Amino acid sequence: MTDTDGVLDAAKYLRPVRPIDPEEIYEYVEGQPHPAVVRQTLREHAFELGVVEREDGTFVPVEEGPIEPAFRGVERFPDAYARRFEDLLVERYGSGWPEGDAGDRLRERIDGLKVAYFADESVTYDEETALAYALYHLPDYYAAIQYVLDELGRAGLLDRTLRVLDVGAGAGGPALGLYDYLPDDSLVEYDAVEPSAAADVFETMLDPTRPGFDATVHRETAEAFAPEGEYDLVVFGNVLSELEAPVPVVERYLEALAPDGTVLALSPAEERTATRLRDVERDLLDRNEELSVYAPTIRLWPGESPDDRGWTFTRKPDVEAPSFQRRLERAASDSPGGSPDSGDGRYTNSAVQFAYLLLRTDGRRAIEYDPDPGRVAKMAESERHVTERIDIAALKLSPDLADDGHPLFKISDGSEAIDHYAVLAERSGLNESLEAAPYGSLLRFENVLVLWNDDEGAYNLVVDAETVVDRLA
Repeated sequence: MTDTDGVLDAAKYLRPVRPIDPEEIYEYVEGQPHPAVVRQTLREHAFELGVVEREDGTFVPVEEGPIEPAFRGVERFPDAYARRFEDLLVERYGSGWPEGDAGDRLRERIDGLKVAYFADESVTYDEETALAYALYHLPDYYAAIQYVLDELGRAGLLDRTLRVLDVGAGAGGPALGLYDYLPDDSLVEYDAVEPSAAADVFETMLDPTRPGFDATVHRETAEAFAPEGEYDLVVFGNVLSELEAPVPVVERYLEALAPDGTVLALSPAEERTATRLRDVERDLLDRNEELSVYAPTIRLWPGESPDDRGWTFTRKPDVEAPSFQRRLERAASDSPGGSPDSGDGRYTNSAVQFAYLLLRTDGRRAIEYDPDPGRVAKMAESERHVTERIDIAALKLSPDLADDGHPLFKISDGSEAIDHYAVLAERSGLNESLEAAPYGSLLRFENVLVLWNDDEGAYNLVVDAETVVDRLA
């Protein structure tokens, strides 16, 4: 039996002195275990020791401080992961899995998931449903979380040493995204909570991981799992809209959040799930005074909270459909059991659009801005300004929502009770920031015309040649 305490004691002694070499310290451990055993022990306790393994096989202290992001967007689901997932399909169904009965069943499960989703019905994730879900959603979830993580990374809020709790981890899309977003010299302890058959997919997709990234799956429900210690990041990836009582669940996990930690929640961009995420957000803030929104739906006005519909989401560049989706799609048109619509792209999923929420308990916000009531109007008072031109400060909280005609963007200052939209009626060099600014940007509108849209039950802020739009942050 390995003298684990002896290995750790020797490692702790050498850690501040020189690189820890298993070929050296085994001699100082009772029983002189093989260096390979020592190396494995160091890997299993890397987070406790605060060390990372180098290419030469030695272990050194992890660099302190935040990561330096190198993120440039996501173009595709990595081929290595695509092959790993397709190996699962081959193992379960054989090499011809897209064709015949297996392919028909997988397509039927994907269709059923979509129907249940739009009908707001619960889904039981047996093995086949979990595979179908992963087949359709692994790539977009992999991409989405990286864009959100980058908000934290660019702000210096992700350290090289991280404890992560992924509640409702699913098949592992968000976990793989985080894995690839963080640098190789980071040290991560990743706890994934997933009670369904999707946990089997998760374990396969996250095995193996690099030294220093320790992922553990807990096959329990979000309501039942008891977290231990403090986490730097608590992730709810597309799960809050599926829980019967999401607010109490999040509150349980807030108790396990480090004082400088972040809650990261994702949901699909569709109205039902995206607005449900905002309902959870607002209920949480009403019930927890120490909690605040870091991004994107920041409350600009002190003491004010929004009460509008809250449908806000972002859209990122499409990802290339992975090989396993393309194979399933190609086989659909040749399948005798295929529907008349088979082969129309319904089994490839390239769109990356989602709603998200970042919460903290330390009061930090992605944009620190205090409106001057003497210089900008408050959206809560838009009724009094209808047909007038005013100045306002607002966050851009959507892509272009117009199917045709004038570009249309949801905007918010966190005080509104009714939806507000900025309508670009006439482009000019003075207002080009409205289209150019990314999601979540703070904009200042000067001389914008306030109109009431009776058809939509919303306020339209008309941006024309007389309006100036500047990006403040």
